[in-house]
Amino acid sequence: MPDTEPINELPLTEPGLVDVAAADDRTAFAFQQALAFRWATATADRTTRDPGQPGVRLRCYLDLRQDVAVE
Repeated sequence: MPDTEPINELPLTEPGLVDVAAADDRTAFAFQQALAFRWATATADRTTRDPGQPGVRLRCYLDLRQDVAVE
């Protein structure tokens, strides 16, 4: 996509805020739901948009200290 900044991958080793960048609200919330299925997550109920930039952003809190849910 033109006019987009590169995604910088960072490993998560401690609980904290996670910023999700997605093409649209549906994709952002689907990814958040996948995180919530695996780890304790304080979910967000809305996304934000940066003026002049494509896509949306979502910020949620992810607690990696809990065991991964396996089914």
